[in-house]
Amino acid sequence: MVIQYISIAIELLIALMGLLIVFKKKKIYGWGIFLTFGIYVFYDFAKLASWNISQNILYASFFIATVSAFWAVFKIFMEKKK
Repeated sequence: MVIQYISIAIELLIALMGLLIVFKKKKIYGWGIFLTFGIYVFYDFAKLASWNISQNILYASFFIATVSAFWAVFKIFMEKKK
């Protein structure tokens, strides 16, 4: 169970780093990283805490996180070197 809390904490750190990418590095794909891992934190914590949340909401949020991660990776891939 401890490892799950560690995983959630790391997900939270990654989400916050996504915001740093947006505001410090001025890279729009940071939003995708933030959204993806923010949703992962919500999803994992909701399951861990046994919150009474509709499975449809959890599945939809996980789908949004997946699309967001795809968008962020696509933006990183398409970024031109300076």
